Amino acid sequence: MSAEDPNPAATPTPCKDIQGDGRWMSLHNRFVSDSKDKEPDVLFVGDSLVQLMHQFGVVVLWVGTNNHGHTPEQICTGIMAIVQVIKNKLPHAHTVILGLLPRGKSPNPLRERNAKVNKLVQEAVSSLPHASFLNVDPGFVHSNGTISHQDMYDYLHLTPQGYQAVCEPLHAHLISMLEKPAEN
Repeated sequence: MSAEDPNPAATPTPCKDIQGDGRWMSLHNRFVSDSKDKEPDVLFVGDSLVQLMHQFGVVVLWVGTNNHGHTPEQICTGIMAIVQVIKNKLPHAHTVILGLLPRGKSPNPLRERNAKVNKLVQEAVSSLPHASFLNVDPGFVHSNGTISHQDMYDYLHLTPQGYQAVCEPLHAHLISMLEKPAEN
């Protein structure tokens, strides 16, 4: 990619209010209000970057599955651009990049794309200090190639059972990181 032909997956894009109900902004405002007087040890960054970053010990980044129309290479470059923004703003924080989950009831090109993104991101992150890649897929794809609606109700978004399966290894990883002495 060149300056004349920038990577579209590396360009921050506000969430579109497709339904016109203001849901995302309402949720964002609630989260900001709930956390305004708190200093968490862990910051989660989703498909929209949090603008008020403070001195967190760990930043968890989980983005990329909604980059429709982008190649795995573009998505990886976009994710790594976000990692760089985090590193610039929070140089002592450890960034945990979560792997993309498989999606769709049956095998499909988006699953293949997400798997390729994971491979590329894992390779890119392996050489970075204070960064790690965590595969949080506990095995959602069954031996027959399908994903259960009990794990992902629409074969993309997690059910409570699916979140539990994803969050257990993440929780263990975060606890082990937070127990380590800070490296400045």
